[in-house]
Amino acid sequence: MKHVTLKAVVDQELCIGCKLCEKVCPVYAISVVDKKATLQDDHKCRGCANCADRCPRYAIKMVERDDPFDVGVDVSQFDPEKIREICKRAHLNPEQVLCYCVGTRAEEVAAALLSGATTPEEVSSMTGMRTGCTIECIQPMLRMVKAAGNELHPDPNGYQWYGTTVTAWDIPEAVKEKYSSRGFYFDEDRRLLDEIAEIRVNDSAKEDQ
Repeated sequence: MKHVTLKAVVDQELCIGCKLCEKVCPVYAISVVDKKATLQDDHKCRGCANCADRCPRYAIKMVERDDPFDVGVDVSQFDPEKIREICKRAHLNPEQVLCYCVGTRAEEVAAALLSGATTPEEVSSMTGMRTGCTIECIQPMLRMVKAAGNELHPDPNGYQWYGTTVTAWDIPEAVKEKYSSRGFYFDEDRRLLDEIAEIRVNDSAKEDQ
């Protein structure tokens, strides 16, 4: 869960309507209207400061909210097996932290997807994921969105993400054969990652006892 304490404020006199802020916002909270950046609904802003950090005219600043609020999805409201199934298809354990800035786990992303989110931007808005550094967690998010049966259609005008990268489950056999003698253990890595994805917290607790 993310506690949102900041919001973006635009100085209309300094704004030149370049749309860079619009392109880098992970939740599409800011847009350019009549050649000026604006937040139609500042409650959509998740306080990541992407827009302020990249504005070439320093026309945007982050200010304290008068009405801070929490963003998150209650995992307990969803069938745990359905959550686990989405995570399994993404080759992730439900307990894995996918966004270290916010602390979002795979199970919460799955819950957001089960509640109706279909895009990375919607998942970010609902969970707060990718509203910290906005960089490191995009790949597992894309895997989760795709695992829930959604097609990935990047916005051609946005900078939010560039497509999925190759994982241990996508490496061609020819590549594995070529590098197998150089200290790479692709199949072993894949088996280990699959084992991690299958671990259940309750089972681990029983083994510790």
